[in-house]
Amino acid sequence: MASPAPAVFSAKPHLFGVLAGLFLAVGLVVAAVAFTRTWVHLRESNLIVVTGSARLNVRSDLVVWNAVLQAEGKTLPEAYAKFQRDAETLRAFLSARGITGYTWAPVVVKDIKPESRKTVLDLTESDDASSVTPRMGYRLDQSIQVSSTDVAGVPRLAADSLALLADGVVLQTEKIEFIYTKLAETRVQMMAEATADARRRAEEIAGKGGRRLDRLRSAKMGVVQVNALYGTETSWEGNLDTTSLDKTITTTVSAEFALR
Repeated sequence: MASPAPAVFSAKPHLFGVLAGLFLAVGLVVAAVAFTRTWVHLRESNLIVVTGSARLNVRSDLVVWNAVLQAEGKTLPEAYAKFQRDAETLRAFLSARGITGYTWAPVVVKDIKPESRKTVLDLTESDDASSVTPRMGYRLDQSIQVSSTDVAGVPRLAADSLALLADGVVLQTEKIEFIYTKLAETRVQMMAEATADARRRAEEIAGKGGRRLDRLRSAKMGVVQVNALYGTETSWEGNLDTTSLDKTITTTVSAEFALR
């Protein structure tokens, strides 16, 4: 007599369990082999390459304020006369606040012309798109750059310069840059710290592989990243932030050690 049908279907869960157990066993074996080969490779190798890193928070020690003095007049002599008066007022303003480290760029003379509201579609047959716009006056621009170690005072000075408008003096701030001038020396210090970090990592890896570290064979410093405080942005060329007073400098070192 044939066996009952339910007995056939009851064997399938058991078969699935056997297969699942087999796959798990194979996976564990593969993982164990890969792990073992990693340490065998470490045991057989005479070198180990590890990347170490260093991070340092610094404060800028130099501030550069770039601004433009502007003066206008209907005629060139009128514009120049006003420019001379405004420049003298600005010098007195800076001198009263103890600012002496600044430089002037050459004066640039520009024509003042009315803004045309016509577009190409508005032109009629009597209009000439290439006609010369009449001059309304002249404007003299002169850039000024203030450099100081007073990294907190100069930004306040730039804000206070708005008071010059009361005397008719137009001084337009272009940008304020904060610079850390000791970057070259700091890079050397950070390279040593990053190399020490690489050695600690290499010692830990070698120790778990039954090896000991020998001498440092070579070290290659990575790109230095200077970001705003706690910033982590990176670039192939290296970042050099000049917008923030406080900065974070990071760097890496790829170190090669001999094993014994």
